[in-house]
Amino acid sequence: MAPRRLGFWQRFAVVLVKPVLTVWTRRTWRGMEHLRRDGGIIIVPNHISHADPLVSAHFIYDAGRWPQFLGKASVFRVPVIGWILHRCKQIPVERGSVEAVKSLDKLVAALDEGGAVVIYPEGTTTREPQLWPMKGKTGAARLALATGAPVIPVAMVGPERMFDPRTARIGLRPRTPVTVVAGPPVDLSRWAGATPTRAILEEMTDTIMLRIRDLVAEIRGGTPPPLWQRPARSGTREVSE
Repeated sequence: MAPRRLGFWQRFAVVLVKPVLTVWTRRTWRGMEHLRRDGGIIIVPNHISHADPLVSAHFIYDAGRWPQFLGKASVFRVPVIGWILHRCKQIPVERGSVEAVKSLDKLVAALDEGGAVVIYPEGTTTREPQLWPMKGKTGAARLALATGAPVIPVAMVGPERMFDPRTARIGLRPRTPVTVVAGPPVDLSRWAGATPTRAILEEMTDTIMLRIRDLVAEIRGGTPPPLWQRPARSGTREVSE
C-alpha cells in the first residue's frame, strides 16, 4: 500500500503494531488476490481469539487494503481513543437501539467510498469447544444485500496460540505460527434484489458461515463439524449442516 494513501494516524498505527506482530508471528498468507485493490468489499473472518483482529488486520494491510473494523459506539466516545479511532477510519456501531439503522448507513457509506469493511459474522469469539466456526448473525448478509458488495471469506488458525479464549492464556513466544487464507467471494447471487426477510438473511448467513468453515477445514485438515449453535435454554443444541 502506498504510504501517501494513509493519514498520519493510520501510519502511526502501522508503525506501532506491525513490528510487534512481525516478531510475534510466523505468517502463512494465502489468497490475498481475492481482496481486490479498490472498490468496497465486505471481509468476513472466523473469530477464534481476541488476538485475531490484529492478525486479520495485518493480513488485510499486507494485501494492500486498509481494514475498517466495527466497534462499539461507546468506545468512540472515550476521549482521545475515540478521536484516534475516527482518524484511523474505524466504524462506530450502535447496538440494540434505534440508532442501529444509522449504523447500517455508516457501513453502506464506507463501502460506497471503496472501503474494506471487516465484519465478524459470529459476533463474538466462537464457543465451539474446538474453535470451529459457529452459526453467524445476519449483519454481514444484510449489508451485502443492501450494497451488492462482494463478501470475502477469511479463515485463520493460530491466533488462539497468542490468546486462547478457552483458558485466557496469553502466548508471547516469538514467531508463533499463524495461517490466514482468503477465498473468492461467496456466491450470493441467488438472493440479489431479494427482500431482507429474516429467513432470507439467515439463509445467506449460513451460506457465508459454511464457506468460512470449509476454508478453516482446508487449513486444519479433516472433516469439519456442522455449524455450532449455542445451546437453547432447554439445554439442546441446534446445528446447521
